[in-house]
Amino acid sequence: MKKDIDTLKLKNQLCFPLYLCSKEIIRKYTPFLDKLDLTYTQYIVMMYFWEKEYSNVKEIGNTLLLDSSTLTPLLKKLEKKGYITRKRSTSDERNLEVELTEKGKNLKEEAINIPKAVGECIGLTEKEAAELHNILYKILENIERSDD
Repeated sequence: MKKDIDTLKLKNQLCFPLYLCSKEIIRKYTPFLDKLDLTYTQYIVMMYFWEKEYSNVKEIGNTLLLDSSTLTPLLKKLEKKGYITRKRSTSDERNLEVELTEKGKNLKEEAINIPKAVGECIGLTEKEAAELHNILYKILENIERSDD
């Protein structure tokens, strides 16, 4: 019975330090993102668009693992700020197309040093960061496979 109870201790959980690290890393991003008037989730969406510039809501949601109830208000706020435009597809009205604006493209230059600044706060070597990156993506892939 004691062994069963030990599995419920926070110190024995993988999810707990992952949660804490995520929360604390996002906290480190906050002062940088405040200067850009972005939340962390908005920043992730903007990074997506700095790579793609054009997409549709379904692709964005699939890539960022965000459902439409989270993504729709997020995109509306980014549109209101002038960073993206949203419009219905002419070929399929059910499809919402999203495109990066010039203002959104220009924001990339203001954000370019954020990853490095936050990375310095984390304090991992380049090798450690690469290993962690690989492990985290392996976890995500395994979770996705188990969902299928």
